[in-house]
Amino acid sequence: MTDKPLLILIAGPYRSGTDGDPQAMAANLARLEAAAWPIFAAGHLPMIGEWVALPVLRAAGAGPTDPLADEVLYPAADRLLAHCDAVLRLAGDSAGADQDVAIAHRRGLPVYHDVAEIPRRTTQEIA
Repeated sequence: MTDKPLLILIAGPYRSGTDGDPQAMAANLARLEAAAWPIFAAGHLPMIGEWVALPVLRAAGAGPTDPLADEVLYPAADRLLAHCDAVLRLAGDSAGADQDVAIAHRRGLPVYHDVAEIPRRTTQEIA
């Protein structure tokens, strides 16, 4: 149990295994986003690196399969992890998600593998 809301990075496959197929990447993002509600319902704030990185890429005139993507997607997650309190690692092969977990471990952040492991907040006041 915790009184403080946690900022939890949801890490899992986005581009991995898609061969650059936009529909497959959209399906992966939808799977990541499906984990957002249970985190929020537990009283915490979900975050997905692509929610930050994709608008940055679009602003640079690039997309998730452009060469610039590796210079934005991975660093965006790394920078987010400087502010996150935990990581939820969804199943599936993903070099980026594995990197997120490694960073979380180095920083001493908890890594959950199921939303049921995430502690519920004891108070959920709106200030």
